[in-house]
Amino acid sequence: MSTTLTPTQKKIDEAIYKVPDFPKPGILFYDITSIFTQPQAFALVMQEMGRLYQNQSIDGVIAIESRGFLLAAPFALERQIPLVLARKKGKLPRKTTACSYSLEYGEATLEIHIEDLTPGKRWLIVDDLIATGGTLEAVCKMVEAHKASVAGIFSIVGLPFLNYEQKIGRYSPQTLINYDSE
Repeated sequence: MSTTLTPTQKKIDEAIYKVPDFPKPGILFYDITSIFTQPQAFALVMQEMGRLYQNQSIDGVIAIESRGFLLAAPFALERQIPLVLARKKGKLPRKTTACSYSLEYGEATLEIHIEDLTPGKRWLIVDDLIATGGTLEAVCKMVEAHKASVAGIFSIVGLPFLNYEQKIGRYSPQTLINYDSE
């Protein structure tokens, strides 16, 4: 974990459950779902997200399945901007655009309804945790392939020791708390 935490970061850190050896031995899983069971912690996360983007021009939010939905929805509603969902392959009923990306154990694909990606718009991409950056990079590629732009990337937790900056650093990812190692 970061060595010096602000009071806000300390409260967020205390709300995150750390689960050792999940999903496999040697992995420390940062379970942010515990934030949603604590209304004060959830409110704090949303306040910080609002503060980070209060002066930025954002036309819409793209939420990554599934915990990204929980963060992006109240933000989009508060800002009165569109909310678009990036879902796992085969979950969206209309015509989609797709991008595959590598995982530790294989490959995955995300899809977005093609008509939701309005050209010329600036999109904030939201996920709960940034590990290697592969998921976020896939969404950024879809946005840019449809002649829109990435206004930024937001996540509660960042794991910079997994070098996500190499894939998504140019998009200025913002995290509320970083953990320096597992």
